[in-house]
Amino acid sequence: MVAQIDIRKNETGVSESIGFMLIFSIIIAGIGLVTLYGYPMLLQQQVSADEKIMEKNMIVLQNDIKSLAYKTVPYKETSLKIGSGSLTVYNSSYTPSSSAITISDLGATYVNSFNPGELRFESVSSQTDISLQNGAVVMRPRLSNGSVMLSEPRWFYDIQTNTLVINLINITSDNIMAKEGIGTVRMTLINQDSQPPVIVSFPLRITFTPDNTLGGLDYTVAWDNYFSKTLNNPTDISVIRSGTPGLGEQLIYTISQVSSKPMRLVIKQSVVRIESI
Repeated sequence: MVAQIDIRKNETGVSESIGFMLIFSIIIAGIGLVTLYGYPMLLQQQVSADEKIMEKNMIVLQNDIKSLAYKTVPYKETSLKIGSGSLTVYNSSYTPSSSAITISDLGATYVNSFNPGELRFESVSSQTDISLQNGAVVMRPRLSNGSVMLSEPRWFYDIQTNTLVINLINITSDNIMAKEGIGTVRMTLINQDSQPPVIVSFPLRITFTPDNTLGGLDYTVAWDNYFSKTLNNPTDISVIRSGTPGLGEQLIYTISQVSSKPMRLVIKQSVVRIESI
């Protein structure tokens, strides 16, 4: 009788041990699955969220520059979070980091090789750059061709007065600046030059020279879409492009007028200095 009792006790102990091992194995397997599949998805979602936040932050900084350039506000300051990357100032005077723009017509050259500089967010995780340059917010992937314009610059054509207004924004700084984490972008307007209206001697040409050091991985496609489509939207203007975007080639946009009315051209240049980030 005693032996039978001992056997039952041993069987009970074995049953509890097997149950515990099964439950423990299921828990470990669940943790492993979450770590293998769930954690990378969470990281990707975090990177995507950081990228969306920086898109909004760059548009906020664009509005700050608009206040400086168009509303004659002397100083702007914005605090922002810089996640999954860094925010860097590429000075227009010593870094040909974005592009160069030349504006001319049959009789004169109004702007010669204007380099706007840029304020660029470089994401290490998603390999994506978001840039504030020449009054526009543009985005590009680092590992493939192509780019998109998230917010357009303030260029416009007034059909009523037959006037084309081009605003050029120069971003400069006294020192090389880069920031990660939490930063405060402080900027001031240091110079502004508005040329008097001139009568255009057609054809009017806008020459866009990309940064060839990037091997075609620049913002040419975004600017080409703007020049070829958005700027070509008024019915009184015709824009014809020569050159192929995305191959590092110089692009020339020949603007002609459908109607016989004379067209006035207004070019305004503003220099914005980044004090700190």
